[in-house]
Amino acid sequence: MTIGIDQMGLYTPNFYIDLRELAQARGDDPDKYTIGIGQDQQAVAPSSQDVVTMGAAAARELTIDPERLGLIVVGTETGIDASKAAALTIQRLLGLNPWVRALEIKEACYGGTAGLMMARDYVAAHPERQALVIATDIARYGLATGGEVTQGAGAVAMLVTSNPRLLALADDSVHYAADIMDFWRPVYQDTALARGKYSTEQYLAFFERVWTQYQAQTGLTVADFAALCFHLPYTKMGLKALRLALPAADEAQQATLLARFDRSIQYSRRIGNIYTGSLYLGLLSLLELDDTLAAGARIGLFSYGSGAVGEFFSGTLVAGYATHLHRIDHAHLLDARAALSIPTYEQLFADKVPYGPADYTTNPAWFSGPFVLTGVVGQERQYQAN
Repeated sequence: MTIGIDQMGLYTPNFYIDLRELAQARGDDPDKYTIGIGQDQQAVAPSSQDVVTMGAAAARELTIDPERLGLIVVGTETGIDASKAAALTIQRLLGLNPWVRALEIKEACYGGTAGLMMARDYVAAHPERQALVIATDIARYGLATGGEVTQGAGAVAMLVTSNPRLLALADDSVHYAADIMDFWRPVYQDTALARGKYSTEQYLAFFERVWTQYQAQTGLTVADFAALCFHLPYTKMGLKALRLALPAADEAQQATLLARFDRSIQYSRRIGNIYTGSLYLGLLSLLELDDTLAAGARIGLFSYGSGAVGEFFSGTLVAGYATHLHRIDHAHLLDARAALSIPTYEQLFADKVPYGPADYTTNPAWFSGPFVLTGVVGQERQYQAN
């Protein structure tokens, strides 16, 4: 029996900024953003969009059997409640089977992978069941801050089943955890605190550590992989990690891995950092934009969540996988977005659901997507289908 990802869905808000325009507004060289960081555009979420609305929209793309669904897991580090799981509200918005386990996982950007591994184990114990995993986040660092260029918003949804139609997951995970302070977000604020240089160093150190251990445990080397995907807080970060593995490959394979890495970052270059979903946004970009991958190709995936947990695992492509993707729909989703001027983006950034007990109403002028947050009444978030 194989277990893995049967379907994938994507959602990102209907607004974005051009990072060359942002660079000019901040007095920076645009090449610093587009080449040095590796980002072209950045999704902007109005206050009517949060991890619930985006997660529900991404999952709406999936065909779910209500009789087989047994688990809903949301991985996020921008959750809306310190107690109640976003999975419960998503369940209601989508009208999903209530006879399920529904929960939320937090460990920085690793939460999506934690959910995926929980789903794999659940299906291994219950082969007839389906598990829904949603990685949904809004990355916020603040206007005119060092992290502003690595913001973003979006969600990736994955349906995990036996006999999957996209990617069969191998039982080969290597994971490592350590208590470090490279990035965190206190419960009283919605912007993250980060030690940028230190976090980059830790990301690369964790990759080297788990990649070395993975090779020792499995006997596999870089030569066994058709492509490598990485957690992408910004796309240049993934390239730095890839370059650590490339020297062991011959010249031809290095060229192939670099070309496929480039296809894996195209969605991220346009959406930005979506924390728990960034690795899977890269995987989706690779599968939908690369037409050279064949069934049976092994793909390596490196997940990293600050604080910190790192994991490397692999999967093999299933015959006919391309017919179960939504490439045209996702191209339209990205192309149909509206570009914001920098002043308008700054207004939307400041217009956020406040940390406080007062009622709040979101602006209907910025409603978009299949689900919206209309406001907060009596400290309860109000959602509706748009």
